[in-house]
Amino acid sequence: MAPRRHVPAVPGTPGGPAPRVGAVRRRDRRGRGIRGPLLPSTLPAHRTRAERFDDLVLDSVERLEARWGKYLDGVEFAVEDVPPSDPAPWESGGVPLGRSFPSQPGLPPRIVVYRRPVESRAVDADELADVVHEVVVEQVAHLLGRSPEEVDPEHGDGR
Repeated sequence: MAPRRHVPAVPGTPGGPAPRVGAVRRRDRRGRGIRGPLLPSTLPAHRTRAERFDDLVLDSVERLEARWGKYLDGVEFAVEDVPPSDPAPWESGGVPLGRSFPSQPGLPPRIVVYRRPVESRAVDADELADVVHEVVVEQVAHLLGRSPEEVDPEHGDGR
């Protein structure tokens, strides 16, 4: 006859140990740990990459509004994940990082920054902020018909 192993009974079942008072049973199926959010929504690290990217674009626009505010009134700034597959006629080769669209009847002027191509050009968060600002400056310059150095004198100096 094989030896019998002692298998403890499940708490709360007849013949098993009594459940602990105040104990909360949490689901821990297959030993993966307690499920739930890793960070509370009140912490800054809870924001998604897309939300942080949007903040970088807004910061860049605010920097330019100090100098070009009256020219940027009514300009809409947008962020899209990737550019559409049909390039504009003036774009040749490569993936665009942003586009500017002049005003049309019924539509205000717009500047669109493409998140994924811009993120792929940056090594870290500091460089990402610089690349976003360069793209926004170049698109504002294109929209206003000015040089990027005129829009932002610090443009391209390797800040």
